[in-house]
Amino acid sequence: MSKNRILKIFRYSWVLFSLLAMNINSYSQCAMCRASMENSISENSESFGASLNTGILYLFAMPYLMVAIIVYLWYRGSRKNEKNIKISIHSGRKVS
Repeated sequence: MSKNRILKIFRYSWVLFSLLAMNINSYSQCAMCRASMENSISENSESFGASLNTGILYLFAMPYLMVAIIVYLWYRGSRKNEKNIKISIHSGRKVS
């Protein structure tokens, strides 16, 4: 196995491990939200439930929004790079 392949496997393993480690901490938040919700229900407070639902939707949407922004920036960058390559081909210059 080449050194580059070993480094690539190590990087992917590290990213996977990091993602799994972060996921463990996120489970504790659900219990806290549930306890707060049960508390508010016992006090007959209906407005807290609505704000909790809004917060959950906000947390749900943020990762998708971040991925969409990254994909858009990547696409825009690749289009600029493609344009530069076409211009250099037509002008006969080399692109570095």
